[in-house]
Amino acid sequence: MLPNFLVPESTVRDGGTGLVLSLDSSQGGMVLLTLGITRIIEQESLDVLIWGSSDGENWGDKPLLAFPQKFYCGTYQMLLDLSAHPETRFLRAQWKVNRWGRGDGKPLFGFYLFASEVAVRAAAGTA
Repeated sequence: MLPNFLVPESTVRDGGTGLVLSLDSSQGGMVLLTLGITRIIEQESLDVLIWGSSDGENWGDKPLLAFPQKFYCGTYQMLLDLSAHPETRFLRAQWKVNRWGRGDGKPLFGFYLFASEVAVRAAAGTA
């Protein structure tokens, strides 16, 4: 059910998956995804993928959307248009982390991912 968190604010050191979110009335609509990165250390990257499922069990072979790879704290938004995937009833986030360079080889990220429904308004014109 939207609005809701796909990933509540979390501190992670490894890749993982977030909560399964039911779309309910948002099925086939537009979803605004807000990724907030609140903590990061140098020389690391975060990849966030959004997966869709019709049954909450099978997540397919490729994600519905991928955020561009992130290296810095900030708030980033992307629109997910589900009109091309009307069978999608559930969403789930997956993240991957990477660290390189000197020091501790373990990545450290604080982030959250929030999903909200976008109301699409159509303007009717006359000829």
